[in-house]
Amino acid sequence: MTEHAILAIGGNLGKRRKTLRSALKALASTPGIKNVLCSPFVESDAVTVEGVDATKPKYLNGVVSIETTLKAKELLAEIRRIENEHGRIRLEPWGSRTLDIDIITFGSELKVSKELTIPHPRASERAFVLVPWAMLEPEAVLPGYGRVAELAAPLKDQVWLVK
Repeated sequence: MTEHAILAIGGNLGKRRKTLRSALKALASTPGIKNVLCSPFVESDAVTVEGVDATKPKYLNGVVSIETTLKAKELLAEIRRIENEHGRIRLEPWGSRTLDIDIITFGSELKVSKELTIPHPRASERAFVLVPWAMLEPEAVLPGYGRVAELAAPLKDQVWLVK
């Protein structure tokens, strides 16, 4: 069975755009993943455990729509492989990174486990997820929260469109 999934992709270290494009190619070449479509990229201040930190390098983010025959945990494993191949090092929670890919939604699945929560537990608060997602899929709905475009509207000033 094929599922539609939404992924958030971003990074704030190194050659951000080059890394994101490379990660998109890696996703598209992963067996079990097809129809990889990415939103326009947005830039935002870093969000840390303490909150927004404008002194850290800015993030470049996008949202990716995919179709996949993988199960959610298999998709997570492939995402972690791609992150690692792009120099991702996990030193601190919410720390700076070359690449971060999160599963935001996975079909209509609702899941809470130690390693994976779907929908992503903070997606409804994140301008860098909601704003590009609304650009990619104007009619999208975040399960349990409502229309993505409506959730994104009051947060638009927290991100900047990158051309």
